Amino acid sequence: MTTGSVNRAGHAVRRLACLVVLGAWMVGAGAAHAADSAVVVMYHRFGEGQYPSTNIRLDQFEAHLAEIQSGLYTVLPLAEIVRRIRVGEPLPERTLGISIDDAYRSVYAEAWPRLREAGLPFTLFVATDAVDAGGANFMTWDQIRELAAAGVTIGSQTASHPHMPDLSPERNRAEIEKSNARFEAELGRKPKLFAYPFGEASRAVMDLVAETGFAAAFGQHSGVAHRTADRFYLPRFAFNEAFGDLQRFRLAGGALPLPIADLAPNDPMLAGNNPPAFGFTVAEGVGGLDSLRCFASGQSRTRVEHLGDRRIEVRLTEPFAPGRARINCTMPGPGGRWRWYGVQFYIPKKG
Repeated sequence: MTTGSVNRAGHAVRRLACLVVLGAWMVGAGAAHAADSAVVVMYHRFGEGQYPSTNIRLDQFEAHLAEIQSGLYTVLPLAEIVRRIRVGEPLPERTLGISIDDAYRSVYAEAWPRLREAGLPFTLFVATDAVDAGGANFMTWDQIRELAAAGVTIGSQTASHPHMPDLSPERNRAEIEKSNARFEAELGRKPKLFAYPFGEASRAVMDLVAETGFAAAFGQHSGVAHRTADRFYLPRFAFNEAFGDLQRFRLAGGALPLPIADLAPNDPMLAGNNPPAFGFTVAEGVGGLDSLRCFASGQSRTRVEHLGDRRIEVRLTEPFAPGRARINCTMPGPGGRWRWYGVQFYIPKKG
């Protein structure tokens, strides 16, 4: 064999080896980075210590931002997360969405400069009446326009931020139409994403939100947005002073979906069926269901019954008090992460 032949052969071998390594890397990368779910986090106020139930301290928020920028996460706009879940397009592993409710002034003064410096996309959900009223605690339309011009997604949270399950369909439709008109007047377009005030929804409210043209809607219950989840009742992990430490953020940020079907009841408003006969069927491929634990508001850990291989029934001993109540079901998942499914119920007052 000539020297040239040897060189060509060696080059071919090296090229083949490189292709093999590259192919193996791509397969591994696909396995490691392809996912069909995302975690969405939510905040309200920033550095407003007089409102601890809706406030995150600035040191807590800065710790969250440092964690987000650690390289473990891919932050995408909520609209992109929703689109990919809807069409079945893969998401990067540990995809994270950031949302903020209510458009308090501290969003503009404290959160926006930090998020802008970090280059992180987020969605701001706005109830338009509070902005129109011009109160000192809320952002102005000029400030909201500034965020929108910089690429921040603006979502709707109705006009007056009511308890929507308590209202008639006509009142709820009027709330959406009024806020949409204000968004069009001030921003030139209607939002495509919706957040239920207080995270409260009913099947009728969810159907109305879908009918009025929104692409997706979010509650305030813990869990992972997944292709099997109802697109008009997507979960978000809420953070405040009491539930805002870095350990909880890491736990939520690494959460995996608990894909389910045949949810009962499928209406988050409990009217006459309190306590609910709560149950669901876990998707094939999820193992270790014996380790599933469920916790309910005011009742701590509940009794979980397994009917067959996949059906889970949660037995509640007491009715929920009027207002909001939650059930959270979790279990260990692969890689030291936790699978998480949660729901928030709304219980109307009697009379």
